[in-house]
Amino acid sequence: MARILHINASPREGSRSLAVARDFLATYQEKNPGDTVETLNLFEAKPMPFDGAVMEAKYAVLNGGDPTGEQREAWDKVIAMADHLKSFDKYVINVPMWNFGVPYVLKQYIDILTQPGITFSYTPEEGYKGLVTGKKAFVAYARGGEYPEGTDAAKIDHQKPWFNFALNFIGITDIVTVDIEGTLYGREIADARTAAASEVAKTLVSKF
Repeated sequence: MARILHINASPREGSRSLAVARDFLATYQEKNPGDTVETLNLFEAKPMPFDGAVMEAKYAVLNGGDPTGEQREAWDKVIAMADHLKSFDKYVINVPMWNFGVPYVLKQYIDILTQPGITFSYTPEEGYKGLVTGKKAFVAYARGGEYPEGTDAAKIDHQKPWFNFALNFIGITDIVTVDIEGTLYGREIADARTAAASEVAKTLVSKF
């Protein structure tokens, strides 16, 4: 049995990315009834601030030291968050585009998780190496406009390229994605494109 973590990065119940992620999960669970799903709503969870003692703890680790006192307590919370992520086999993530990037809570979550010795390592010989390996991810990206590869619009897409990179960096490289584009082109178009994206998502279950 596999354990799936659904990371919801949208505060809206009517989110297009959330709708597609839920359709993907429903199809997946029909085919894999023994697997379990846990949902992490980032806007409800409110990830811890990455400042003060946490930042000092990180630099202590980067300099070869061991955090103590308040820094140790803060660093232990970071480790607990990373251990929670790593305890799952697969991830379903829905990501809306905000100001050409990702919602701030998702960026904050990634900033907390991406730590030396926890989710990545570095040596002069090997360079950077992700430590969250052997996992799979499905990501539903929703965007108000359209950002086709090779176009000028693609140059200002800091949502999908960045988040795919962030996953790759910590070792999650087996990723399938679906884009829901043109969600601000009117309800009729948005509904049609959401439905089409859901159908595509369902076909990707076999790769998950």
